[in-house]
Amino acid sequence: MEELKKKIEKLLLKVQRPSRYIGGEVGSVVKDKDKVDVRFAFCFPDTYEVGMSHLGMKILYGLKNARENWWCERVFMPEEDYNKLMRENDIPLYALESLDPIKDFDFIGFTLMYELSYNNVLEMLDLAGVPVLAKDRTELTPLVIAGGPCACNPEPMADFFDLFILGEGEEVNVELLELYERMKPLKPTKQEFLREAAKLEGVYVPSFYDVDYNEDGTVKSITPNVPEAPARVKKRVIKDFDKVYYPEGFVVPFTQIVHDRAVVEVLRGCIRGCRFCQAGFIYRPFREKSIDTIKNETKSLCEQTGYEEVSLSSLSTSDYTEINKLLENLVEYTDGEQINLSLPSLRIDNFSEELLEKIKSVRKSGLTFAPEAGTQRLRDVINKNITEDEIMRTCRTAFEGGYSTVKLYFMFGLPEETLEDVEGIAKLAQKVLDLYYETPKEKRGKSVQISVSTATFVPKPFTPFEFEPQATPEEIKVKQEHLFKSLTSRKIRLSTHQSYTSILEAVLARGDRRLGKAIYTAWKKGCYLDGWDEHFKADKWQEAFEECGLDTSFYAHRRRSYDEIAPWSHLDYLVSHEFFVRENKKAHQAVTTRNCKEGCSGCGIKCEYGGVYCGKR
Repeated sequence: MEELKKKIEKLLLKVQRPSRYIGGEVGSVVKDKDKVDVRFAFCFPDTYEVGMSHLGMKILYGLKNARENWWCERVFMPEEDYNKLMRENDIPLYALESLDPIKDFDFIGFTLMYELSYNNVLEMLDLAGVPVLAKDRTELTPLVIAGGPCACNPEPMADFFDLFILGEGEEVNVELLELYERMKPLKPTKQEFLREAAKLEGVYVPSFYDVDYNEDGTVKSITPNVPEAPARVKKRVIKDFDKVYYPEGFVVPFTQIVHDRAVVEVLRGCIRGCRFCQAGFIYRPFREKSIDTIKNETKSLCEQTGYEEVSLSSLSTSDYTEINKLLENLVEYTDGEQINLSLPSLRIDNFSEELLEKIKSVRKSGLTFAPEAGTQRLRDVINKNITEDEIMRTCRTAFEGGYSTVKLYFMFGLPEETLEDVEGIAKLAQKVLDLYYETPKEKRGKSVQISVSTATFVPKPFTPFEFEPQATPEEIKVKQEHLFKSLTSRKIRLSTHQSYTSILEAVLARGDRRLGKAIYTAWKKGCYLDGWDEHFKADKWQEAFEECGLDTSFYAHRRRSYDEIAPWSHLDYLVSHEFFVRENKKAHQAVTTRNCKEGCSGCGIKCEYGGVYCGKR
C-alpha cells in the first residue's frame, strides 16, 4: 500500500489541481481499519469541485461515520489528465481518506444527480477494477448501490447496480448497513443478502423484476421474480425533519469548489406544483426545520468549518412559513460574526421589501428569478402561479433597493408553447428594462443589465409532463431565432442552450432497461464526463444508439398515453398517477392548481408522512 501511495504522490505533480486527489482536508474522517466492520466508498460521479458541493454527500458522510465501526470515504471522478495517468501506471480508483482501492470495500455507493453522469459510473467502476455489469460481480462484495433523484427511474442503469435506494436516505442507509453488519459473519451469498435487503422499505433490487415489452416497444409488464420483492417499491420519507441527522461540520476543501460555503437545509419538498419540475414532486411532502434547529446548525457549521458564508438550502427558501422571523434570528448571529448569509431559490410572488432589507446587506451580486415562460397563458399551462404584475412589482422592489442586475430564466419547448409565447420573453425582458429607467435615479443602481437565459425543456418522470414529447432540435432552433429577432435592446443579454445533451437527458430520464446496452456501448466508445461540453461526444452517443437498434425519438419526442405502463410504474414516489393525469389535462386547458399552503389538491400523499400542509382544506 505504501508503494501505491508513493506512485500517487509522484503523479500528482503532473496534473491540474492535484488537491482534488490527495485527501487530508480539515474535517475529513480517518479511522483505524482494524477497528472497522463496514467500509463504504461514497462515489460522486463528477469532478471533486462539483461533488464536494453536494449536500447529500455531506449528510450521508457524517451519518455513516458517526458509527464507530463504520467508515465512509469520499471518491470522485478524476479529470481526463489524471484518469489517463492512473491507467498508465496501474493505479486503481481509491478513496481519499485512506488512499485504499475501493474494490476492497464492502459498499461502493453512487449518488445519481444528473442523467449525463451515468457513464461516469461505468468509468469509475472500471477504473476501480470492478466489473461494470452487475451480473459479472458474483461475490458478495463490493455491493454497488445508488440513490439520488435519478433513482426515481433507475431502469436505464439497472444492468450496472445491485440495488437502488429510493427517496430520502438518512434512515434506510443505516438500516441497510446494519443488515449487512448482521449478515456478514454468516458469509451469505450476494443473492441471499439482496433478498433480505429487498424487504427494507425504499430498497429496490432490479434483478428481482422481469420486464416484458409490447411489439410497439412500450413496456408490457414489470413482474417480481422472488417473493421478497414487492409489486411496488415505496420511497422512504423522513417524517420528522426537525430530528433528522445533520452534520455538525463539513469537510473543508483545499481548493475552491462550486459552492464553497456552509449549507443549512431549512426545508425539504415544495408547495408549488410547477408541472415541469421533478424535484417539486419527488421530494414531497413539504417539511420544515424549526428556527432554533436552523440557527443551531448554522452556528455549529460556521464554527467547525471557519466558513464566512452560509447558504439556506431548499427548493424555495422564501416559502419557509416564518421566513422573516427566521432571518431576524439568523442575521443577529451572522452580522455579529461577519458571516455572509445567502438565500438562493427566492420566489417572485413572495419577494418583499422586508425580505430585500434582510438580504441586501449580504447579497452582493444581482438577483435571479425564474418566470419560466414569457406569457401569462403559458405560465398557467406550467402552473407557475405568478402574474406579470408580481414579476414587475418584484423587479421594482429590487431596482428601488439599489439592484441593477436581474437574471431571468425561461424554458423553450414547453407543452402548448407558440411563437407568441417566445416573443413574450422578449417583451417581458423589455418591460423589466423600462421599469429600471422609470425608477428614480437616486434609488436605482448606476448601470442596468437584464440577462435572459433559456434552456430546452426536458420531460421527467413523476411530473404531470411525463407524458409530453420533447421539442425537436428543429423546433427549438426556430424558437431561438424568433427570440433573437424579437429583442430590441443591447441592455438585454441573451444566452441560449441547444445541444444534443438535452435530447440525451430526455432519453435517459424516461428510458427503460434496453438503454443499458447503449450506455455501455457509448462508454466503450469513450463517452464519459458528458456533462462537460469539452468532453461530450454527440456522434459517439448517436452511433451507440444506432448500433443497439434504439431510436432516440421513441424515448424523447413521442407523446405517451395516460394508460401506458411507464418503465418506473413499479416504483412508488407517493404522488398518484391519477393526480399527474389530472394535472396534465389541466395544463392543456391552461388551468392552474393552487399551492399546498392554500389548500390540498389531492396529490395522493398521506398526512402520516409529516407534511406541513398535507390534508389542509
